[in-house]
Amino acid sequence: MNNFLFVAAENDALANCKAGGMGDVVRDVPRQISEHGDKVHVIVPSYSRLHKDGLFKTNLNFYLRGLRYTAELYEVKPKKEFPNIVHYVLHHPEIEAGDIAHIYHNDPEEPFYTDAIKYFIFCTAVSEAIKQGAFGDLDVVHLHDWHSSLLLFLREYHPDYSNLKDIRFVYSIHNLAIQGIRPFDGNYSSVKNWFPEVPLDYQKLMDYRYQDCINLMAVGIRFADAVHTVSPSYKEDVLLPSSPPEFIGGEGLEKDLQKADDEGRLFGILNGCNYKNINSEAKGQIYRNTVKALFGWLQQEDKKYKADFLAHTGEKIMDYVGNRPKFIASSVARLTEQKFYFFMRSPEAFVEILKRLEKVDGIFMLLGTGAPEYEELFRKLSYEHKNFIFTNGQSEKLIDSIYLESDLYFMPSLFEPCGISQMLAMRNGNPCLVHHTGGLKDTVKHMKTGFSFDGDSYDEKIKNMLEVLDEALDVYENDKPTWKKIQAAAKRMRFTWKKSVDDYYKLLYNIA
Repeated sequence: MNNFLFVAAENDALANCKAGGMGDVVRDVPRQISEHGDKVHVIVPSYSRLHKDGLFKTNLNFYLRGLRYTAELYEVKPKKEFPNIVHYVLHHPEIEAGDIAHIYHNDPEEPFYTDAIKYFIFCTAVSEAIKQGAFGDLDVVHLHDWHSSLLLFLREYHPDYSNLKDIRFVYSIHNLAIQGIRPFDGNYSSVKNWFPEVPLDYQKLMDYRYQDCINLMAVGIRFADAVHTVSPSYKEDVLLPSSPPEFIGGEGLEKDLQKADDEGRLFGILNGCNYKNINSEAKGQIYRNTVKALFGWLQQEDKKYKADFLAHTGEKIMDYVGNRPKFIASSVARLTEQKFYFFMRSPEAFVEILKRLEKVDGIFMLLGTGAPEYEELFRKLSYEHKNFIFTNGQSEKLIDSIYLESDLYFMPSLFEPCGISQMLAMRNGNPCLVHHTGGLKDTVKHMKTGFSFDGDSYDEKIKNMLEVLDEALDVYENDKPTWKKIQAAAKRMRFTWKKSVDDYYKLLYNIA
């Protein structure tokens, strides 16, 4: 039996431990490894909240900033039990919940300041747990994004953790744009402050653009035994330099990725989607679940937006309960530049989408939280347009209803390493309209399983997005057999974790 450890910032196998798609992957891949008959330990930070009902396992003692630190390791119950999977959280009072999904901190003035401190402590404690044998003898450690890459720094340079060199380390890139860049020195949240005893190889650790800084995403790429992008097309994208907004590629790390590729360490393997044990809502609950979610959010004191916005949204929903629209376009996503840059830069294009939906008695439903400027944009548009319903929060029941009851799922990502939303929509026979980029290229085929737009310039992309929407609405209204064929083809598509994890074993884990 092979023994794995997954180290990440999110794990959707636990309640309230997800901000994005990484949480889905960290939930689903261990389940597939378990089906192989192997054992998986999964560890995430407690964020000062997830350990409270956990089973205390051990204290972990280590040194940071020249001081002795003690963290606590807890075993915790997942939402669903699977054989050979053990879930842990690591508690230390300085690893606090952030303002993004109660996980990440948004530090606009000095990006990654607070999160770097959290993950410095977390990764050092995990390294100590491995050293103490808390997870047994490990064959593979699988790291996810920059939050966990510090283990590779410790493995390479820290005299206390040279034992990590005996284990194979794999690094998955979920969002290359978020790189965890921090100063080497001269700052409380700097490498030298937290690891004063570790000799630094500045050339191997530095960010090419900010040479007085470490780039933790680059550390993952440079030092892992295998590096993984979460779709084949995204692997091809990141080997090329970015030229925003027309093309988002390697985001300044293309040379590192090219080197990893030349060394045979870089692999593009498409994420999978879960097709069993699915939480499903009954059809016809979408408006009821929206109202329930709104009432839940009204009672939360920490919501920054006002009750009148929620009431305004609720009033629209109640209109639709008795007078259902004929067509629902939808989107469920973090409100960020990656997902909605086109709408932020060209809000008039989104207004045009709403006008075109109005002609077919259609509405647009958007659910998500994220960057304040994006939340503000969509709140403003919601006030101005009756057929736009913006629910500015999270609700699993409502998300399930949106995937089930939409007619067209909209995913105009500026770039997309893989994307899970389009797979979840397609699983329900819901065609997607996507930007032809990254993993969306690998999953949605124009006029076969959905609709896709592209263009050589920004203006061309916007123009084509609207034209493709017209094409989709025309098929929906005037060619029902073709629409049903696209729906059926979307529903038949299978992006299974079995296929993906078989490739993990062969290419990433090096296990025959």
